[in-house]
Amino acid sequence: KIRKQYQRNLHFCVLAHHNIATMGRRPFRCYRYQKNKPYIKSRYCRGVPESKIRIYDVGAKKAPVDLFPFVAHLVCDEKQQISSEALEACRIAINKHLTNTVGKDGYHIRVRVHPFHVIRANKMLSCAGADRLSSGMRHSYGKPIGVAARVDIGQVLLSVRGKDASEPHIVEAIRRGKFKFAGRQKILKSLKWGFTKYPREDYVNMRKNGELSADGNIVKVHNRHGLLEQSALYLAGQE
Repeated sequence: KIRKQYQRNLHFCVLAHHNIATMGRRPFRCYRYQKNKPYIKSRYCRGVPESKIRIYDVGAKKAPVDLFPFVAHLVCDEKQQISSEALEACRIAINKHLTNTVGKDGYHIRVRVHPFHVIRANKMLSCAGADRLSSGMRHSYGKPIGVAARVDIGQVLLSVRGKDASEPHIVEAIRRGKFKFAGRQKILKSLKWGFTKYPREDYVNMRKNGELSADGNIVKVHNRHGLLEQSALYLAGQE
């Protein structure tokens, strides 16, 4: 009798293990809102799956700052969580459209949010006889199943810079990438020059008088500190 009971329990355990292995993921509507505190990977929270998005800069990322004056942003309009899968899907969609329309050297995409928040799920059994094995809500603290980015209202999700002639293609690409996210997002055309913090008119003037110099895809500011023989402003006759 004991042997039969043992064999029956073993059969249920095999069924349960097989069911967990083949069970699908929960839909992300279960994790869309920020209900809990930030929960990141640490020495206490181990075994976290890798983020699906590994590349945050795509396209001509080494293009000089003067080459791409136009920039548009995808701005979040809700306080929510965005999965790493959604970020990767958005990046691929934008990259594909711009490669086909502008060319792979005519744009630079930068994803501005990073998925650090760990998402958990309490895996339940759903096979025949699961009620004999499952523990219900006992020890219900879930196992990590993925990562997501916690975003706020008005936060920039990603930015794309390019030439002024590419403006309609960049806006259309961001519009296509927007469909990969839940909630509302806004597409904003920036008044700044590229990925810098300076408005266009100020940027042109500061580049002419030597206060700014190109340094890769950003600019370097020449402040009035240090030795005169090392000052770009002094050497250019500005001071």
